[in-house]
Amino acid sequence: MDHYAVFGNPISQSKSPWIHGEFAKQTQQTLEYVSQLVELDEFEVQVRAFFAAGGAGLNITAPFKEQAWALAENLSDIAKLTGAVNTLYLDNDGKLCGDNTDGRGLLRDLKNNHGATLNNKSILLLGAGGAIKGIMPALIAQNPASITIANRSVDKAQKIAQIYADKTPIAVFAYAQLPKQAYDLVINGTSAGLKGGLPPVPAETVSAHTLCYDMIYGQGETMFQQWARQQGAKKALDGLGMLVEQAAESFKIWRQCEPDTGAVIAQLRQILAQSKP
Repeated sequence: MDHYAVFGNPISQSKSPWIHGEFAKQTQQTLEYVSQLVELDEFEVQVRAFFAAGGAGLNITAPFKEQAWALAENLSDIAKLTGAVNTLYLDNDGKLCGDNTDGRGLLRDLKNNHGATLNNKSILLLGAGGAIKGIMPALIAQNPASITIANRSVDKAQKIAQIYADKTPIAVFAYAQLPKQAYDLVINGTSAGLKGGLPPVPAETVSAHTLCYDMIYGQGETMFQQWARQQGAKKALDGLGMLVEQAAESFKIWRQCEPDTGAVIAQLRQILAQSKP
């Protein structure tokens, strides 16, 4: 039996073992997938031990994605750009390979599950951390009309913009300096919602044609979704679909087959709704 795991800290909230278990049932494959809490100073040791013991693949979540990037001997083109890795595996020569499936997962959710198009659209990204870094190559490849990054620290946003300066111009603003104009797509890549907060975004960034997308998810609507609906957004989506779609991309790398994500998303949303207090 092939063994897989997700490494993170914290990790008890992870839905990845359930998701990959459903993928395995669908595709009639026998595998084991577990979540593992990794101490902050033991990441490299634990990764090497996992593969030395015959492990087949790892997913990596916060706060280890940048360490996984540094550890991988071979990086996919996307992972090279993002500076973060969420999928690890060994190639035929035994070299540790790293990929980042977050951007592909986001696009699959937006396009396949919600019928969104990004070509020639204006995109506003909130935050400049690992979540935003991970989706930049995928967004740029869709040829949007413009990309704007808003963040508390302009310096962090400028560093991301510089990486892609030869591919597309990216406007950078502090939240307070954001132009009071509406965008076609607003993506919240901050973790403010996990603490019951919101990024301080002007209400004018959202109009009746704006699609708002929160990269986090919860048992019900996130704070950002609620805010977006209050501003009259066309749609207000959470990141549950992205979670399942990026997992499917990892599964495809490891198992060379594509699971049916729609059924898993629907079932997971039902499970979350039933667990609401």
